[in-house]
Amino acid sequence: MFIDRAKLTVKSGKGGDGAIAFHHEKFVERGGPSGGNGGRGGSIYFVATNNTSTLINYRHARKIKADDGEKGMAKMMYGKNAKDIILEVPVGTVILDNEEKVLADLNEEGKKYLAVKGGRGGRGNA
Repeated sequence: MFIDRAKLTVKSGKGGDGAIAFHHEKFVERGGPSGGNGGRGGSIYFVATNNTSTLINYRHARKIKADDGEKGMAKMMYGKNAKDIILEVPVGTVILDNEEKVLADLNEEGKKYLAVKGGRGGRGNA
């Protein structure tokens, strides 16, 4: 079966929350702030490749969502960044928005288009 048109909804991941924490240790007064920053949310990329010749992989995948970044923790521990999602499409794929306006023309092998960028992690109080 040859599928040459697919309608997708893509959503990036949000950044993780920053932590508000204070250093607690016996015999140490006013240890100071020690909250870590949140991790970066995942982005979604379209990449042109010669390994596929149809959009059959996206026929039933209507919504694609990247993961959120992890939240920061005490002791200045930063949250983990979420992985980016890379969607492989055939060379010659044209990406359109809802109004049929051209966003990207992936006409070369390896050409990349950032569809949605992941959110930045929140800042901790450290």
